[in-house]
Amino acid sequence: MSTNFGCSCVPLYPTCSEKEGFEDLSVRFLHTADLQIGKGFGQLPSEISVVLRNARLETLKKIAVLARERRVDAVLVAGDCFDDIAVGDETLRRFKVALEPFGGTWVLLPGNHDPATAESPWSRLKRLTLPENVIVADEPIPIALGDKAMILPAPLKRRRDAADLTEWFDTAETDDHLIRIGLAHGSVREFLPEASEAANPVAMDRDIRARLDYLALGDWHGKLQVTDRTWYAGTPEPDRFRANEPGYILNVAIDAPGAKPTIEPVAVAEYRWMEQTRDIMPGGTDDVSQGLDIPAAELSRLIVRLELQGTIDLSTRAALDEALGDLRARVQYLEVDDAGLVVEPTEDDLDMIDTTGFVRTGMERLREQLNGPDAETARRALALLYGLHHQTGG
Repeated sequence: MSTNFGCSCVPLYPTCSEKEGFEDLSVRFLHTADLQIGKGFGQLPSEISVVLRNARLETLKKIAVLARERRVDAVLVAGDCFDDIAVGDETLRRFKVALEPFGGTWVLLPGNHDPATAESPWSRLKRLTLPENVIVADEPIPIALGDKAMILPAPLKRRRDAADLTEWFDTAETDDHLIRIGLAHGSVREFLPEASEAANPVAMDRDIRARLDYLALGDWHGKLQVTDRTWYAGTPEPDRFRANEPGYILNVAIDAPGAKPTIEPVAVAEYRWMEQTRDIMPGGTDDVSQGLDIPAAELSRLIVRLELQGTIDLSTRAALDEALGDLRARVQYLEVDDAGLVVEPTEDDLDMIDTTGFVRTGMERLREQLNGPDAETARRALALLYGLHHQTGG
């Protein structure tokens, strides 16, 4: 989707030549959003949930270290620092500690998960005493970034708002020599999927209307460019199986008011979430881990969901279970959906289990049900028999 930034006859932004007398007009900052510190991950086992919850704080520390190393002017967090307004005081204190490696300016915007209500993480953070370099942008008033830039925030006061809270940017007065940066959390109309546009709208052309040099957005969990001057940073630590490029922060450089921003995505995620569908063929289990296509040393950083489908024999089923068990030991977490996998035992499969006696009789009865209404139960029972036989070396 393209955006027209103006015509050749009327400049939308003042040029550098109009700003004579100002030597260093540039600003450098990191743009991130949707940290969602304290996220529960209730859909995963408790031990994995703890690991992933702690990883979000570690990633925030990593961002702070990057900000210090790159000597940026500020870190802008475009909403949802916290997953819920009910996060505990211990989480708030750990959040404060994670910010410490960067002594420059932090600007934190309340989002839909952590709106600036009367009793919120923000009011409690203030009672815990925030350092002077940490600014909570909980009011729609300009925030000066030194003598280089002015930040225009659009904090959410509730989870869902039908109004475009960035509208006030249009009439906000700032000195001509200051770079104008918008900071908001919401859905860009006519750009994101319709289901994402139910509340907290942001006008598609807000950067033009408000003469913004950059609009830093949060809410969409993937890195996404809207226009040359408007970006979603996405969540720096992925939290779901979705291929929308999460796991980044944006390193933003603006040389002067009106200059086109330079955007550098920087990968910071501790864990990767990967979802794949695999067609399994008889004898084809070797690619279960190889198909993930990442170095073996990085497997421990994976949260994996595999959907398996195909028709296989019992010997392949046993080999597949072995391969999945090995993969489960290598990755951080493995979820397998094998509802689409059909097991059709061969004569050789059945002969390996037993050729005589009551076991064979039971197997024959199960085989008779393979084409009936209880076919799936029969297949699973035969697979279980084969697996037990395989494990005991019978």
